[in-house]
Amino acid sequence: MAVKTVILGVTGGIAVYKACELVSRLRKMGYNVRVIMTKNAQEFVSPLTFETLSNYRVVVDMFDKDRPFEVEHIGYAKLADAFVIAPATANFIGKAAEGIADDMLTTTIMATAAPVIVCPAMNVMMYENPATQKNIQTLKQRGYLFVEPDTGLLACGEVGKGRLAEPGVIADFVDKLLTPRPDYRGKTVLVTAGATREPVDGVRFLSNRSSGKMGMAIAEAVIDRGGRAIVVQAFTSVEPPKGAEVVRVETTEEMYRAVMEKLPEADIIIKAAAPSDYKVKNFSPQKIKAETLTLELIKNVDIAREVGKVKGKKKLVVFAAETEELIANAVNKLRAKNADLIVANDVTAEGAGFDKDTNIVTLIRADGSVTPLEKMSKTALAHVLLDEVAELPVLDT
Repeated sequence: MAVKTVILGVTGGIAVYKACELVSRLRKMGYNVRVIMTKNAQEFVSPLTFETLSNYRVVVDMFDKDRPFEVEHIGYAKLADAFVIAPATANFIGKAAEGIADDMLTTTIMATAAPVIVCPAMNVMMYENPATQKNIQTLKQRGYLFVEPDTGLLACGEVGKGRLAEPGVIADFVDKLLTPRPDYRGKTVLVTAGATREPVDGVRFLSNRSSGKMGMAIAEAVIDRGGRAIVVQAFTSVEPPKGAEVVRVETTEEMYRAVMEKLPEADIIIKAAAPSDYKVKNFSPQKIKAETLTLELIKNVDIAREVGKVKGKKKLVVFAAETEELIANAVNKLRAKNADLIVANDVTAEGAGFDKDTNIVTLIRADGSVTPLEKMSKTALAHVLLDEVAELPVLDT
């Protein structure tokens, strides 16, 4: 499943055929591609071609009645990680520069906060026309990005600048913008995040202070680096990053089942969640009303330990939130769970612990080496952790 979405706007010009190859290249890179075509673009290539290549319906009409109700231009504007206009005609560039929104493409462009990449394609005289050059400069001043057209033989028979850049050049430009460090491309990382809840009765539960911020930061870093992130999400104070595949759970048992179901798809498992160690044996489906209450707790399944038993060549990273004897407890946990790396943090330390935006951790590897880290944001720590995981040796255990 693709994790970042490129909206491709196709306007009416003979170079439309190159946009077909662009869709294919972007999809092979792992991007989700959706296409908006102008009315004139359909005169050169049918929407069906792009639907076949992108695997999504092509949007062509602002007032299409043959679809579920949706404010579609707003939906696409929010969905986009990047907007690419290829080919971009002089007409489109002029309308965009003047803020004209009279079709689905220009309306959506006006509504997006995503970066817009314009790939001009037109006759050399049209391209060099002062009006076109002024419009291009206006868009550049607004932050639009441009992939310059090539110089060569044009469809009209003239030779000059105006030929649409090659699809490979455009695709590489988009890729470097959206995924400047693609070292996790082709990798699937299974991340657990948040606190599980164990019911006491129909209204009460046992849980802990985990916010899920660290797990979500890791998932976002995976996506930023071109990987696929599967998030098994318990209760969190933050939402999963855009592009993550999410499985929502409540109890530790549910988290265990979700992890084991998704395990075959994963190359790396990062257990950043805080599943409850115990569950209530004498659970009541009705609200308990009593002056005193005694709960009998029984051990929950140890998810990390079970993963460690069957991980094979997969890499397993676990977390240890401790209040005392940090290193000793973490080392014991690392060995007991057959993990490749443990991230140990003293939750009593200033700037560390639950529901904070920073963390202070010590990395301990299976070979016994220890690396203490300074306080940093959980976002920065997520990238440091991914750097570390990438360097871990693959152990067949």
